[in-house]
Amino acid sequence: MIRAQTSAQPELLPDPTCHDARDLTKGGTTASIVLDGKIYTLRITRAGKLILTK
Repeated sequence: MIRAQTSAQPELLPDPTCHDARDLTKGGTTASIVLDGKIYTLRITRAGKLILTK
């Protein structure tokens, strides 16, 4: 099978904003995040995992 080579380049997307979870929690284990007037809680577990709850 012969495949045609194309010169199409992949679409470049801007890098998403990146935040360190430890900065958001100010060295603690929880941070509050507001979206559309609703408050969410970001929690760092003892195992180092992130949990986001409403």
